Amino acid sequence: MNIKYDEKGLVPAIVQDDASGKVLMLAYMNEEAVNLTIEKKLAYYFSRSRQKLWLKGETSGHYQHVKSFHYDCDNDTILLKVKQIGVACHTGSFSCFFNEVFDESSQENTIDRLYETIMDRRINPKEDSYTTYLFKEGIDKILKKIGEESSEVIIGAKNSKEELIYESSDLIYHLMVLLVNEGITLTDIYGELKKRMK
Repeated sequence: MNIKYDEKGLVPAIVQDDASGKVLMLAYMNEEAVNLTIEKKLAYYFSRSRQKLWLKGETSGHYQHVKSFHYDCDNDTILLKVKQIGVACHTGSFSCFFNEVFDESSQENTIDRLYETIMDRRINPKEDSYTTYLFKEGIDKILKKIGEESSEVIIGAKNSKEELIYESSDLIYHLMVLLVNEGITLTDIYGELKKRMK
């Protein structure tokens, strides 16, 4: 392995969610962090501000289980694909890249973005948010809504395609609230869904 470190002994590492492909963060690694990451299959970085090695999640519990380790054609940038536990960003967002200038990407990321928004409402409640209201009411209210929405999906399927789309979207949203409430990530769901691709 011939990784090229800069004059400070560091190399940038791009961190990507293994299941969704979403870029989570950019960090820096020194040789010790690289070796520990490969050995432990947990993400270690070097903090430039604190000038010390750190294990991601050591204090927050938001560990990154490394699923793959690559470096680029110039040997000077690392790409980690990880299973993210909790959130990657210190602000409470799933990804550090949440400041949107514009977004003309495909709709394939909609589920992941919805999950992140719901997660944000859990961590940073907003008074006028319906999602925040559901979390305040608790598991029984969330389960009641899922029951109601499931019935409405059945009725919608009997009525029209448009109604089925609308009611299915309601059900998916409430199901996502339940997943966040119970600490289940989309990575967990994607992993289980992959077992059905037979």
